[in-house]
Amino acid sequence: MKKDAIHDAIIESRLKVNRRQFLSRLSVGIGSAALGSLLIPDLFSRSVAAGEEFTPGIPHFAPKAKRVIYLFQSGAPSQLESFDYKPMLREMMGKDLPESVRGGQRLTGMTANQASFPLVGSYYDFQQYGKARAWVSDLFPFTAKVVDDICIVRSLHTDAINHDPAITFFQTGAQQGNRPSMGAWLSYGLGSENQNLPAFCVLVSKGKGNGQGVYSKLWTNGFLDSVHQGVQFMPGPDPVLYLGHPAGTDGKSRRALLDKLGELNQLQYDEFGDPEITAKIQQYEMAYRMQTSVPDVTDLSGEPDHVIKLYGPDCLVPGTYAANALLARRLVEKGVRFVQLYHQGWDQHGNLPNEMAGQAKDVDQASAALVTDLKQRGLLEDTLVIWGGEFGRTNYCQGHLEFNNYGRDHHPRAFSMWMAGGGVKPGIVYGETDEFGYNIVKDPVHIHDFHATVLNLLGLDHERLTFKHLGRRYRLTDVAGKVIDGLMA
Repeated sequence: MKKDAIHDAIIESRLKVNRRQFLSRLSVGIGSAALGSLLIPDLFSRSVAAGEEFTPGIPHFAPKAKRVIYLFQSGAPSQLESFDYKPMLREMMGKDLPESVRGGQRLTGMTANQASFPLVGSYYDFQQYGKARAWVSDLFPFTAKVVDDICIVRSLHTDAINHDPAITFFQTGAQQGNRPSMGAWLSYGLGSENQNLPAFCVLVSKGKGNGQGVYSKLWTNGFLDSVHQGVQFMPGPDPVLYLGHPAGTDGKSRRALLDKLGELNQLQYDEFGDPEITAKIQQYEMAYRMQTSVPDVTDLSGEPDHVIKLYGPDCLVPGTYAANALLARRLVEKGVRFVQLYHQGWDQHGNLPNEMAGQAKDVDQASAALVTDLKQRGLLEDTLVIWGGEFGRTNYCQGHLEFNNYGRDHHPRAFSMWMAGGGVKPGIVYGETDEFGYNIVKDPVHIHDFHATVLNLLGLDHERLTFKHLGRRYRLTDVAGKVIDGLMA
């Protein structure tokens, strides 16, 4: 049978078999029901049961990337001290930002009442690297070494000006809460490549800089089935809470308990037809298997010395950014679809030169190491790595100005991130801001465009990846977004 015919046959069989029929035909216990749901990802999803056009688990077209590692820098690192070099800001140090440049932009309450907006250039020097002669700050020497493997995007812009809605926007495609997160959408759309680990894993670390809270709503499943919610891995002896056997039980008794519980859940499902019941069954079964898989994947002791040296000594300290970056590589190596890292501490409203140096030291070596490590293992070509925060920083100083001590306010109009692997064009700089670093003058990329592009790299059409909720078809890109072809290899 030809490849296209097989693809069509799978879709047809999924649409013809509903959840109630599948469950009713099983008579060998809940373990087999759960196994069936895993062999055919999202067989029990509401979308498939309703016969909608989208079929979870199958991409719309050939993907360039199979998985994502998103290195989210929570708090918003300054683009002017990282990847968007603006020498004129040093020359105009202390002079007021021209009104013609600001153009009546909405400001936060922290600087809106300032008598002036004194320009301030980067305390740190920049050098050019790679074939594209990309400017990179001296704060990021390791990232500079892999600049030919990454794509620096200098023209991101967002609608949000405050942290919580801005972070939520990046993670879910909406500034309001209760929408599915990016990882949940990919779990729903593509499923997992490893049935012993969640499709969507979350790792959190914290630097010494001024931080913003990171809450579980950022990795929520929203209105998707709860099986798509992100699972947070913690540092310490219990990476995932409540996985161990309760006191007085062993694996055999736990298995028997789950089977009995599954029978009760099946009775509930037969009566009410609630898809969350099947999601609960899958979650119990996943937790049972994770008792073995999680200790294995989180044990970094077997990593060779050259890998430890690559990521730096902090990778052996649980809960650090470096340890999480190494764990992220191990997770995608095992088939996890989406690994979300958060590193807190990037909110430099003051003391920026000192605090940002500490933050950069936390993440620079490990971020570059991750790119190198994936490349050496042949994983970078189909693993998309993303590094960036929720918005940028103003080119003017917040509060008192000194050359070696200043702060920057929130700036949604223009900021930078970098991407690597997974079908992204390497060794380029995309987009451009004006000489003040305030406004985008070439190739703008909105958050919806970013999401559309990521989904496209994973073989998903952002306009077709939908879920019907409360009478409306929702998607990650809401009602906007376009794929940025200039970022594609």
